[in-house]
Amino acid sequence: MKNYASNRVRNVVLLGHSGSGKTTYSEAALYYSGATKRFGKVEDGNTVSDYEAEEIRRKVSINTSVIPVEWQDTKINFLDTPGYFDFAAEVKLAMNVADTGLIMVSAKSGVEVGTEKAWEYCEEMHLPRIIFINQMDDENADFEKTLADLRKNFGKAVAPLQIPFNDENGNFIGFINLIKRDARKKVNGKLEKCEMPEDKKDQVEVLRSMLIEVAAESSEELMEKFFNDEELTEEEIYDGLQVGIANHSIAPVMCGSATLGYGVKLLMNTIVRFTLPAIEAKANFHAFHDGKDVVYCSSDDERFSAYVFKTIADPYIGRLNLFRVMTGKLDTTMSVYNEEKDTVEKVGRLYVMRGKEQIEVDELHSGDIGALAKLSNTSTQDTLSLKDANIIIPKIALPGSVLCMAIKPKGKGDEDKLSAALTKIREEDPTIKMEVNPETKQTLVYGVGEQQLDVMVQKLKAKYKIEVDLTDPIIPYRETIKAKASVRGRYKKQSGGHGQFGDVVMEFEPSYDTTTPVIFEEKIFGGSVPKQYFPAVEKGLQECVQSGVLAGYPVVGLKATLTDGSYHPVDSSEMAFKMATSVAFKEGIPQAKPVILEPIEHVEVLIPDKYMGDIMGDITKRRGRILSMDAVGMKKCIVAEVPTAEMHKYATDLRSMTQSRGEYRHHFERYEEAPMEVQKKIIEARAAEKEK
Repeated sequence: MKNYASNRVRNVVLLGHSGSGKTTYSEAALYYSGATKRFGKVEDGNTVSDYEAEEIRRKVSINTSVIPVEWQDTKINFLDTPGYFDFAAEVKLAMNVADTGLIMVSAKSGVEVGTEKAWEYCEEMHLPRIIFINQMDDENADFEKTLADLRKNFGKAVAPLQIPFNDENGNFIGFINLIKRDARKKVNGKLEKCEMPEDKKDQVEVLRSMLIEVAAESSEELMEKFFNDEELTEEEIYDGLQVGIANHSIAPVMCGSATLGYGVKLLMNTIVRFTLPAIEAKANFHAFHDGKDVVYCSSDDERFSAYVFKTIADPYIGRLNLFRVMTGKLDTTMSVYNEEKDTVEKVGRLYVMRGKEQIEVDELHSGDIGALAKLSNTSTQDTLSLKDANIIIPKIALPGSVLCMAIKPKGKGDEDKLSAALTKIREEDPTIKMEVNPETKQTLVYGVGEQQLDVMVQKLKAKYKIEVDLTDPIIPYRETIKAKASVRGRYKKQSGGHGQFGDVVMEFEPSYDTTTPVIFEEKIFGGSVPKQYFPAVEKGLQECVQSGVLAGYPVVGLKATLTDGSYHPVDSSEMAFKMATSVAFKEGIPQAKPVILEPIEHVEVLIPDKYMGDIMGDITKRRGRILSMDAVGMKKCIVAEVPTAEMHKYATDLRSMTQSRGEYRHHFERYEEAPMEVQKKIIEARAAEKEK
């Protein structure tokens, strides 16, 4: 592949609902541009984009793939992203290095949740949009309905550049260019000019007028000409469209079938003609220089900097970091510097990726996308630059890892291997998080959804030869007391020679501070217990509160006061007073009305208005308390407090209730007394565990 100057590079991210044809389109673009000799199919598992074993097995994209296509002396870097929402981080990271969003919409399914999210992401990340209505060859395809749905959901910015027409049997055979009033149909595999169907002429004129109006709105000169009823030339319309696409006021719509190759070349022509070169699209971007927010200019003349948007950590092909050159250019003679990790690394070999294929190149210009192998200390969202450049490109916020599961290897002695493998998987997917809970001793993994964690399990098995079980995490309940109790604890043991004697009178009462296990005080008068034994009593308490009397959970919110006791000048010892304290604890806590506390989560659920009733009802069923309902843009945010035990797999349930339109975040708020029926179940479950 030859080197392309910055003004001949386009970066286009493929977006849309799963199954809308993103991978098929990237395959078609490769095939019709001559980059490949075979048109791969998702069903056959032989596409360039979906090359991982899990992608082939599931027949869906899981990772973002870079698909560079050479067209009209321009390099179009297509970024094929997953449609499943569990892998939204892949989508957002790819969008952060793209300049245009190409939203694929199924002509048979119309606007789906993935279409809505793609549009929202483009708005959020300030990307121009082009829409391609795909799968026009399907017998259930309906262009008019799909276009109407698009305009209903996204407004008059949606502007068709072409409309399809069918043969006498209702089969899609061609389309009409609205600007040129030019009809073409497929004949022997090629598009040929033909007469415009009579039944389409009126529709063409109506849509053409709408298109000219939105194009004219891009400049005062064109608007004046339009309002004076002067005819806009084709070139003026094209220029107006280019400006409108760049400023996001126009989202042009094209149609075709990636499977049959209809519209594939025309769409690439449109990308080259209407979208901005990479160097212009991000002509100015924000970064931190010595900690200050500075606007940088994307240019070959600037010093080199790059943003790493993806890491591939494969046990066979090694480690690859995919990046976009933000400023300057990179060649194989250079060394790069990671400001955040304070690491200098030699470039050695420089690649562009085509799926899993590594194509070696000599240099990359500003705006282009490439890959470096075997960088020792570089991660996703790191900035690469020259030494002393002091530049850090801001990281973007990724979807929250809200689903938690406990992970355990099936094989004995695989714990260390599992930890190392998870570290490599986390390099590839930064939304997967891992921690060891010091209380439960469980290794916990967090992800965006069940599908993502299931893929992780399969990767562990296939790539790293580790089989694991995912189970529900143990809920960290607590115990406390609600009343006051005073008891004597006596420990006496005689076995020849020195004996053991300790005697304490302890007063237990609630401290109402659930963040602290125990507060110890002493109110000894007259030296009934010598001062040297006070630390032993406190230490005994610290050990006792590790396991409560109801279900063996840690005790919190306890105030213990040593009020009296006695000692023996010979037989008393620190050990004896620790044991006496333990006796007092075991006898006194049951008298002080012990209860079980459960963790409570602060939950914020963001949903479209129409799901308010269902979500509020569901939160109530989960024993939750709704605190407020706030408007956030076009959506509603429900703020509630819900027991942690009721939130397990809520990510999956919320997705099901809202057709994947809802999202939430949560954090631990506090501990609270559990209802008596819940306490009873917890105690019974704990007893059953001990019997096993």
